[in-house]
Amino acid sequence: MTATRNLGFVAAAATLLAAAPLSAIFERWTWLIQAAIVVAVVAGAAALSRLARFPLWGQIVAMLAGLMLGLTWIFPGGTEVLAFVPTPGTFAHFGELIGASLQDMRTYGVEVPDVDSLLFLTVLGVGGVAVVVDVLAVGLRRPALAGLPMLAIYSVPVAVYVDSVPATPFVVGACGYLWLLVTDNVDRVRRFGRRFTGEGRDVDVWEASPLAAAGRRLAVVGVALAVALPLVVPGMTGGLMNTVTNGAGDGTGRPGQGGKPGRIDLFAALSGQLNQSQVFDLVKVTTNEPAPFYLRLGVVDELRPDGFQARVPSGQPVTRSLPDPTRRGGEGIDQRRYRATVEVTKNLNMPLLPIYAEPVKTEDLSRSWLYDPNQQIVFSNRENARGKRYSFDYVRSTYSPTALRGAPALPADHPVRRQQTVTPSVRAVDRLVDQLIKGKQNDYDKVRAIYGYFSVENGFTYSLSTRGGTSGDDITDFLATKVGYCQQYAAAMAWLVRAAGIPARVAVGFTNGSNSEGGSYVLTNRNLHAWTEVYFDGFGWVPFDPTPAASIQGSVRSAWAPDTDAPEDVAPLPGSTAAPGGVDPSAGPNDPDRLDKDADQGLNVGDGGAARQSPVWPWWAAGVLALLVLLALPALRRSTLRRRRRVRAVAPAATALAAVPGPRGAVRDLTVGVDTERARADAHAAWDELLDTLVDYQVRVDRTETPRATAERLVRETLTEDAGAVTGVRLLGRAEERARYARDPLTGEALHPALRSVRGALAGRAGRGARIRAALLPPSVLLRWRTAVSDRSARLVTTTGQVRDRLVRWNPRRLLAGRPAR
Repeated sequence: MTATRNLGFVAAAATLLAAAPLSAIFERWTWLIQAAIVVAVVAGAAALSRLARFPLWGQIVAMLAGLMLGLTWIFPGGTEVLAFVPTPGTFAHFGELIGASLQDMRTYGVEVPDVDSLLFLTVLGVGGVAVVVDVLAVGLRRPALAGLPMLAIYSVPVAVYVDSVPATPFVVGACGYLWLLVTDNVDRVRRFGRRFTGEGRDVDVWEASPLAAAGRRLAVVGVALAVALPLVVPGMTGGLMNTVTNGAGDGTGRPGQGGKPGRIDLFAALSGQLNQSQVFDLVKVTTNEPAPFYLRLGVVDELRPDGFQARVPSGQPVTRSLPDPTRRGGEGIDQRRYRATVEVTKNLNMPLLPIYAEPVKTEDLSRSWLYDPNQQIVFSNRENARGKRYSFDYVRSTYSPTALRGAPALPADHPVRRQQTVTPSVRAVDRLVDQLIKGKQNDYDKVRAIYGYFSVENGFTYSLSTRGGTSGDDITDFLATKVGYCQQYAAAMAWLVRAAGIPARVAVGFTNGSNSEGGSYVLTNRNLHAWTEVYFDGFGWVPFDPTPAASIQGSVRSAWAPDTDAPEDVAPLPGSTAAPGGVDPSAGPNDPDRLDKDADQGLNVGDGGAARQSPVWPWWAAGVLALLVLLALPALRRSTLRRRRRVRAVAPAATALAAVPGPRGAVRDLTVGVDTERARADAHAAWDELLDTLVDYQVRVDRTETPRATAERLVRETLTEDAGAVTGVRLLGRAEERARYARDPLTGEALHPALRSVRGALAGRAGRGARIRAALLPPSVLLRWRTAVSDRSARLVTTTGQVRDRLVRWNPRRLLAGRPAR
């Protein structure tokens, strides 16, 4: 039994070690502390159930109960009993956490902060794996199969981590698994007997042998290969090969992070960074362009009934030659070449690099970074933008309204038009588009009519308090209420332009941030923004920003897309942009002229509120409180028993006495109105209280003695110097003896004062440690609990054996045992 308990604790420790790769997902170690508490509770419940000789199903129930108690204590819902006993409200709270985790998984990017919903899901998963590992390794004695649930934990960071999971957590988890296998092997050898060498020499289980040494060598080599192989094989990681040879291949991609199998959900990936209440730096860009346009991050160009989504990008390494945008230059297009250097902070954690449109040359980037010329984005299937520093040359194209007005409409079979004009049918949107473009003769005038519709004059206002979304219903609601923020403005204009038969998409990136000397801009989460891009034949993708300029920090307007709320203030020179109506492109978040209440917080796809902050849990206070509650349970139980027995002891047993003449003139006493059953119960209660008091003060109790013999032994050995206690213990012994053996029990005696005098004498004789134990951890209660557990375990084992014997009688093998073999 001891070896089995040890194996159970090793299984729990191995589960925690296998969870080490989760450290690559979370910012802090809160998840590990919470998981360790839950796994410890599960392991303790398993050990107690085996100590009580529960069957396997009973052990599983005990571990699940321990898992639930641990989760209740760590993630309280406010309706718990004694802080860790769940109630129906607790399970409802758990359901809310699971529901919130589905949204938070789409909201937050690695590394994840301490969010209650994600912590709950993680701790629940680790605790569930601990139960499965214990069942496999200890209950079924199949520790090798326990590697499967451990591998399930490791698959989580592998699936969601944008970079390769570090090798150290994998080695830690592998060591935990090997520890479990070795412990099980040692236990099997101990149960089998002694080991002998080839020469017949008796050796201990821990003594080295050739077979064991070979096994250890194979284990070390296997772990080393598992760590080293992904670092060397191209396409499996962005680690060693990228550092040495800049990598090779395009990679396979991961869901949500680019690559053909996956899809970049840009809005969801960004919202984890953007829904923060505090301001933090994301990018620092330095450029020699006097008035740059927005720094691009990604494109959302696939429109479905549920809204805009990012299309899977494709391209070639940025180390190769990039397309030259000057080839399409002509009359009405001014193109100038500039250079920029970008430094990405650790707060921006995405497989996309911020760049200006139309890059022509990059530096300090490996082959893992690819350029999609159609979406004009730089992405990677294996690397992350966090902490990157790189430089690139780009071409800034500006357009004259006259030239755009002369652009011909795209043919119906043009690939861009077929792909970028697909729009779900929404009747209200179609009617609005027909009204706006009525009488317009060219694509530019149609786009300007739709662009000019999103103005203050038409009732549009900017607000972050609206619910995000880009589906047909969301766009209809936005056009009806005319209240929204950048994502809704950009998506609504792109939808309307597409409904007019003109290709359009949504671009995501940064407005201009606070400008420092030397053309450097610091871009924060408040500079994240979305705008619309429209395709014109011969010009390419031309940007339009329909969001009110006065509400956007670092907003920039152009000659072909001026500020609709202040058109008279826009006088841009050809080939340059200008900020409308007092909106300085370089204005920072501290500009006093900004409308702080409407400052763009970024692409918010939730309710626009601040991100939930996990409450700081007072671990030490909660642990002390739980420990005090557990320590107080025996004392409370002892006090309850004493109070119950005292109530019985003070109740009157007789109501009257009378003298009745007997035979031959003798007179005898007759008790009138005596409740003999109550008197007998009072005597038993007083005697039980005396025995518990003896156990509490460590006085020997002999169950084979009669009550009178016990009382006399106490008088002789313990209570020799206290006359009151001697009288009291003899009274209690006589009352118990009469209650057991006589027809009429002893009545009319004050048993409670006798108990009190005996208890006082025993307490005075005992030492200080015994008195403290008797008050805080009464040995009588602990003994009674141990006895009850043993009795119930024995009954359960007996019942289980009987049921097994009955099932064996109906075993099909017995029915076939007598059949002759063919």
